[in-house]
Amino acid sequence: MSGLKIRRVVTGTSPDGKAMIASDTVLESDGIAMMPGAGFVSIWGADGPQTLPTSGEKPDYTTWFPPGAGYRVEQITIPPSSTPPTPGLDMAEAAAEMDRKLPGLLEHMDPKHPGMHRTDTIDVVYVMSGRCVVELEGGETTELGPGDILIQNGTRHAWRVPYDEPCTVLSISVGAARNG
Repeated sequence: MSGLKIRRVVTGTSPDGKAMIASDTVLESDGIAMMPGAGFVSIWGADGPQTLPTSGEKPDYTTWFPPGAGYRVEQITIPPSSTPPTPGLDMAEAAAEMDRKLPGLLEHMDPKHPGMHRTDTIDVVYVMSGRCVVELEGGETTELGPGDILIQNGTRHAWRVPYDEPCTVLSISVGAARNG
C-alpha cells in the first residue's frame, strides 16, 4: 500500500537545554512488488541503548529488525490474502527490492511456509484498522481487530488477512537475546 502518508513529530533538547520540536515530517509508506498491497513505514529506531538528552536527530540503523539492544517502531499494512501476485514478477529483482527497502526481512522468512518467520525480538503489535489473524508454527490462530494488542515473544508466526480489507498495525520491536 504505497503512498500512505503519516506525520512524525519528534521532540528534542536544544543546545541551551530547552525542549523543542526537532522535526515535523511526513513519512510515506513503501510498497514492494513481492507483496502487492502491503505497506511499510519505518518510523523510528536505534541499534543500541539511547541516552538523554537528545537533539531529536534520527538515530542511524540499517536493518528492518533490531539487534539485541535496539528497537524499531513501524507501521505495517498487511493486504488481504486474496490479493493477486504482481504479474510477471522477476523474483530476483523483487528480492533485491525487498532487501533494499526492508533490509534483513527476507532472510527471516521461511521459504517453505509463506509468511512464517521468527525474529529475536519482543514485539508489541497494536491493530489500528482492519482485522488479521496471527498464525503460530503449530497451526494455532487468533483473530485480532482494531484496538487489540499482541505481545509477540520471539515465536515463529505469520500474519494472515482472510478478509476483504487490509489490516494496518503499529509495531514496536525490542531486540532480545535468545537462549537456545
